[in-house]
Amino acid sequence: MNKPYSSFSLNSNDLTISDLFKGDLQLSSPPAIYFQLKKVIDDPNKTMADAGSVIDKDPGLTMRLLKLVNSAFFGFPSQISTISRAISIIGTQELQNLVLGTLIIEKFSNVPTGTISLNDYWAQSVRTALAAKEISKRTQSAEKLETIFICGLLHEIGKLVLYRRIPELAREISLLIESSDETDSALERRLLGFDHYQVGSELSRLWKLPDVITESIAQHNAPYNTGPFSETAAIVRLAVKLSKMELEDSIDKELDRFNISQSILVKIMDSVHDQFEEIFAIFYPKR
Repeated sequence: MNKPYSSFSLNSNDLTISDLFKGDLQLSSPPAIYFQLKKVIDDPNKTMADAGSVIDKDPGLTMRLLKLVNSAFFGFPSQISTISRAISIIGTQELQNLVLGTLIIEKFSNVPTGTISLNDYWAQSVRTALAAKEISKRTQSAEKLETIFICGLLHEIGKLVLYRRIPELAREISLLIESSDETDSALERRLLGFDHYQVGSELSRLWKLPDVITESIAQHNAPYNTGPFSETAAIVRLAVKLSKMELEDSIDKELDRFNISQSILVKIMDSVHDQFEEIFAIFYPKR
């Protein structure tokens, strides 16, 4: 029988990452509609109308996706009124990313109240995702960056796993971080034996999400990594700093890496600011 999570204590070696996913079918099961959509899209005998019909079964999801497609996020001049039409314009990969982001926000809506502000968490995540998207527009990258927005949105999803599965420990660590010089991930590794990036990467792997999502989360704390998807991880790291307005001198090296001048930086920040309120309200409607 699994040990009750409330009985684990800090500095305990008993808790493992795999423990976090035991006994929680909702957490360990990937978002169903996302994989139904992916199956249809990957089938050469299926059409865009077939893909649209998968989403149309969920009126709430359909409405939010159409709001996103008609928002400043894409900036199309004319109104798009159907999902099949949206797919023909934005493409299947972009649609899958928007579906995945929307469904994951819903899946984690029941994190215990009083442990973390979901409003603040998703606001920061959306800002990071928007900043990553704006950086990628101006980056000549060898990697495919169609998934950069969702990588930014989910880069700290492991935190929500911790707050959902070990809320008391997660809250205790959060309080310690406020009075510590250590980073949150360093403190987590010292006290738990792993950090929330490792947890988030394992969740992505468990759900069989694209490798770029899994690896960009895993590499978030590995700035010197030069393996696959290292550039995606680097863009998300920079996006986090921009979204938090951490514009200290040390960021210059990262801006230089992507040939981002001060004038381009201003455009990125202005674009994020202009889009944020509308996009956040769609992804995270007021509870």
